[in-house]
Amino acid sequence: MNLGALNGITVLDLTRVLAGPFCTMILAELGARVIKIEAPPDGDDARRYGPFVEGASAYFLSLNRGKESLVLNLKQPGDRAVFLSLAERADVLVENFRPGTMERLGLGWPQLHERLPRLIYAAISGFGQTGPRAAQPAYDLVIQAMGGIMSLTGQPGAPPTRVGSSIGDITAGLYCAVGINAALYHREMTGQGMLVDVAMLDCQVAILENALARLAAEGSPPGPLGARHPSITPFDAFKAADGWLVICAGNDKLFAELAGLLGRPGLANDPRFADNPSRTQNHESLKAEIEAALAVHSAEHWLVALQKAGVPCGPVNDLAQVVAEPQVAARNMLLGMPAGKDATIKVAGNPIKLSAFADPPQRPAAPELDGDREAIFKELES
Repeated sequence: MNLGALNGITVLDLTRVLAGPFCTMILAELGARVIKIEAPPDGDDARRYGPFVEGASAYFLSLNRGKESLVLNLKQPGDRAVFLSLAERADVLVENFRPGTMERLGLGWPQLHERLPRLIYAAISGFGQTGPRAAQPAYDLVIQAMGGIMSLTGQPGAPPTRVGSSIGDITAGLYCAVGINAALYHREMTGQGMLVDVAMLDCQVAILENALARLAAEGSPPGPLGARHPSITPFDAFKAADGWLVICAGNDKLFAELAGLLGRPGLANDPRFADNPSRTQNHESLKAEIEAALAVHSAEHWLVALQKAGVPCGPVNDLAQVVAEPQVAARNMLLGMPAGKDATIKVAGNPIKLSAFADPPQRPAAPELDGDREAIFKELES
């Protein structure tokens, strides 16, 4: 049994690949029981996505840990009856089919809400349940492109660049988990379930923050700026003698501290750099001045000095360095999880730390395909 704030909540998970499984993984991490309903014969497509550990997809394992698996063909009356029996006992259903798919099976929100008014029905899709594109399919790359994030990512003049993590899927999973928890609270107050309708495109628009503000204020769409912040300077990646570091001197006091530390105190009094708007207007000249000063020592030298002075900074880590970072270990953000008979893999931990519940360093395995059929059917017979 999972122990967490959602202990006692049962989730039927009809999702596959990333957005939906990421959402239900969060719910499982918070203590919910998640029963993953997979289609025959092969289940979730992600089971066949690499890399593989002992023949099992590490991608699938990392997203489906601690869940149960039951194979059902929802086009077959017998399996639909099993599904409805489970739905009668469940609190939440999550699916990420194209809109209309569940309705054609007689299992959509209108049909289930009439039959099971307390059930919370969460649907993740590319474009949502309404609007002119509702029926269109989408993957993360499609959403990153259409949602504008690719127009802001990368270096000026470079080809369109995808964000290195699948944020189109992941933000949808996060927002859906938030919506489900709000719906659970509403049900506690009213006794009624609701539809949680989350669109990947909506979620990408929701995280555009400063870019939307700039468009509204300036009237023209912003483009990619590399690592630089559009309205705070210096707030960028800088080259030292042997590598890169980031420096974020977000106000005049921090900039004066930085200038003194670099041996260039006069920069703080230079009219080009006297305040943040001036520094932002003259960001290229300021970056050249900063990098000329940084070039005499290693990135590590400057990181130690900057941290001691209280100037926000950090190394530009690769993934191996992230895994070795003591702060990541101290926050239990790398967990051990079984993978196959003999292997163990490291997966990302749960960033939501709740004081009332433990955050153990190990997590249960992801389920074998249909591996919980016998136990679930026995439960339904009781």
